[in-house]
Amino acid sequence: MFCFYIIPDRCRTENPVVHISLNPHPDDRLTDTDMENIAREYKEKIGFGGQPYMVYKHEDIDRHHMHIVTIRVKEDGKAISSSSNFYQSKRATRELEKKYNLHTAERGQAISEIPLRKVNASEGDVKKQIANTVKAVVRGYHYQTLGELRAVLSLYNIDVEETRGMARNREYHGLVYSATDDNGNKVGNPFKASKIGPSVGYEAVQKRFAWSKKHIADKGIAVSLKEKILPILAASSNVENFKGRLQAQGMDVVFRYTDTGRIYGATFIDHDSRSVLNGSRMCKELSANALEQFFNSPHGQEQTQQGQTTDQRQSTQEVAGHGTGGGQQSSGYDHWQSQSTRSSDYDHSHSDFDGFGLFTTDNPAVDPAEEEFRRWMQRKKKKRRGPKL
Repeated sequence: MFCFYIIPDRCRTENPVVHISLNPHPDDRLTDTDMENIAREYKEKIGFGGQPYMVYKHEDIDRHHMHIVTIRVKEDGKAISSSSNFYQSKRATRELEKKYNLHTAERGQAISEIPLRKVNASEGDVKKQIANTVKAVVRGYHYQTLGELRAVLSLYNIDVEETRGMARNREYHGLVYSATDDNGNKVGNPFKASKIGPSVGYEAVQKRFAWSKKHIADKGIAVSLKEKILPILAASSNVENFKGRLQAQGMDVVFRYTDTGRIYGATFIDHDSRSVLNGSRMCKELSANALEQFFNSPHGQEQTQQGQTTDQRQSTQEVAGHGTGGGQQSSGYDHWQSQSTRSSDYDHSHSDFDGFGLFTTDNPAVDPAEEEFRRWMQRKKKKRRGPKL
């Protein structure tokens, strides 16, 4: 039986649909009936009771989990407020954990992913919109650099930057969050992390980098995602088709482009495992340069498919060793690329990629190929401008 829900014409909200993911602990043994009841009760507890919804179960990661899709528009055309989603969700998950005797969330994480939605400056209270989403993303996703955190936040019209300075003769580091429009342009005033809460500040994000690195390595997430993404890439005819196929599998990709439309960065977000990885961390076929060749060069797809066949012969250990280091890149570089792309060959301390080089980890904070391309572009611009008179 099919059920249709007509959104009233007088509704003005730009985000009428809400997507929620409920993720019980892997050791929790729940029947389909239990999961159905938990999904319904959670939806009611966060203010969506009585709204039409659909629930479907996934088993493609190390635990059963549920996805809920519902409507945030009532029959009278009014939108359900999302201003207190974070607190409602936290309270609801604690109550459900207790009622169904579930494992409590690890490291303060809830068993759910808060219903995230894009920040819309026209709706007002931008600070609260940013705070709700940033808190959920910072504590809910696994990322190893500020660039990877920026990529997932960009899906929800939020940007994050590093701030540095001196206060009382001491150097300080901080983070600033800003709302953006759908094109990534900042709108309104930025908000210091200290105005949102310590859970999204410099130290908290730095700790998250280290914890995420271990989690991603222990779970073999880089290899797992690579095996999911490569077949999707091989079947894709263009960038938009690739994005659509990824979204159908619960993933997103954020590309970064030069002024001339060339891909110089690619970050993948898997919403089921809540992992964010630059393509070069997984394999050379998913690096920015390889994707640029695949989509924009005449023989790119043929070369990438051949590379995938070769790469599949490598052992999992070899792939993990090279895929997480952000080092080796695909062949066929353009003239701007250097012969070596090892992270030790680059000085990241002077990067002006708005905080890409924020924290020091064993993995480089930027993709070496991206950094080299940025430097090449800077040198090229200086030559065009010529000497000052």
